[in-house]
Amino acid sequence: MRPGLSFGAIIFLAFLFVHGKALGAEFVIVGPRAMGMGGAGVAITTDALATYWNPAGLAMTQTVDIRIVGSAQAIDRLGIADAVGDLENFDTTDTSPANVAKAQDIANRINRPGANTSFNGAAGVYVKGHFGEHAFGFNISNVPTGGGFVSSPVGVSCSPNPNCAAPGPISSVSVSGAMAVRALEARQAAFSYAYAFADKTFAIGVTAKIIQGAAYNGTQNLVGGQEIKLSDSLGEATITTTYGIDVGAIYRPSSWLRFGVVAKDLNQPEFDAPDGTKIKLGPQVRGGMALNPYSSLTLSADVDVTSNKTLVPGVKSQVLSLGAEQTILTEFLSFRLGAFKNMQDAGTPFTPTAGLGVRIFAVRLDVGGGYDFREKGALVSGSLSLTF
Repeated sequence: MRPGLSFGAIIFLAFLFVHGKALGAEFVIVGPRAMGMGGAGVAITTDALATYWNPAGLAMTQTVDIRIVGSAQAIDRLGIADAVGDLENFDTTDTSPANVAKAQDIANRINRPGANTSFNGAAGVYVKGHFGEHAFGFNISNVPTGGGFVSSPVGVSCSPNPNCAAPGPISSVSVSGAMAVRALEARQAAFSYAYAFADKTFAIGVTAKIIQGAAYNGTQNLVGGQEIKLSDSLGEATITTTYGIDVGAIYRPSSWLRFGVVAKDLNQPEFDAPDGTKIKLGPQVRGGMALNPYSSLTLSADVDVTSNKTLVPGVKSQVLSLGAEQTILTEFLSFRLGAFKNMQDAGTPFTPTAGLGVRIFAVRLDVGGGYDFREKGALVSGSLSLTF
């Protein structure tokens, strides 16, 4: 088998599955190393987290790795979180013209087209082992995604006359509307196998996942002067158990250059939603590249081939990620910088990220995070691991 032809075949098969239009959820950044490097993990991940990023990476190093990982990301688009916060603190007994104008300003900010919030995360235990050139891994994890968006526009009315501009006394001002909240927890037990060819010039891998999907549909009333908790409005989950298949490949033409590709959820697993509809995880395809100008420096880049839908209507995810890692004292310390951009939203800037890793013998602690200064989105991740 010639590695170059096999790598091309993997990419070709991935494109056959997606047909250029994906229905999948967004690609979640799992783990602090990838997060610190802008979400670029397809070509560089060779530890236990390769069971998520690219199963082929398991075969690129002969190590035993155990990791406990937690990651989270939240995005506030067009300042809707600040507007909802102002709604919570609104004084409905103040009937002054200035307060009526404030009520209308809050309503206008919440009702802006494109104003919504989304979140995703991951938590779990990831394990990697090997037997010669054969590598294996498994994880028990939960990957939630979701978001909230205005379903009933926020309006302003007064009492006793609903028209606040009408002449006559006003005893109170009310601001009310509703927000829909959608979420899916993908509770997974994943098993991966990978094999490396030609002195690790080429590796392929596959992950089989048993997925218990917990889908939520809820409605949160937006009422001025009342506390608003989106998490309390999700309601009961609808549970569906199914399976998913991921495949990946890594090609290393030289010691300083690697290319990777992964196609996730090729079988398009479906989950029942509480409203009787279906949530489909369509195929996600992501490619990556990594350079090592010298042994302690890694430069990486990932890009989503597919444009992935999210649970928030009108919001799509297709991310370009860039990152760098500098290690010192044989990985005693690892410093990471990166940035990523959603190419489906031309107006968004790159979101900067950073991270730090400390390794003492077999024990490793890693943290990473980032902040979107425009949309006020925050990311954070941490892991504790043992590597032998």
